[in-house]
Amino acid sequence: MQLPIIRPIKIEDNKAVGDIIRSVLIDFGVPKVGTAYEDTSLDCMFETYQKEGSAYYVVEENGKVIGGGGVAQLDHYDGPVCELQKMYFLPEARGRGLGTQMIDTCLNAAKKLGYEKCYLETMSYMEAATKLYNKYGFETLEGPMGDTGHYACGVHMLKALQK
Repeated sequence: MQLPIIRPIKIEDNKAVGDIIRSVLIDFGVPKVGTAYEDTSLDCMFETYQKEGSAYYVVEENGKVIGGGGVAQLDHYDGPVCELQKMYFLPEARGRGLGTQMIDTCLNAAKKLGYEKCYLETMSYMEAATKLYNKYGFETLEGPMGDTGHYACGVHMLKALQK
């Protein structure tokens, strides 16, 4: 049995990552409209995160992708602010500290990419995720920054990145 590893996404991970994200969103009862569920990037995550200023990582265990997360420039926002994006894990990956490892990986990448702040959006009932974000120093905002198109996400958070 191999320990889980976090590594950059590969093109052959596209189907698994898209399937994971859709599956988790359905499991949590997230609306299909106004959320990541309808993002066209779900079927081409590798290609999406090849653009400058972005990075996406997957968690692989025993040859199977069981989660992922990434960062990219916050859409429709001028300034050095990235968004923590598409961080989802299959049930077998949860509660094992992999979310913590993924956030560490993503925030380190964000700093290396020159971002000064990291923004995220989530659903109010995704309590475990919100608790983890709070632990990392993400602070709840009054409303959204930029325009991600995820108008159904009711929780908006921001964290200053330490140099």
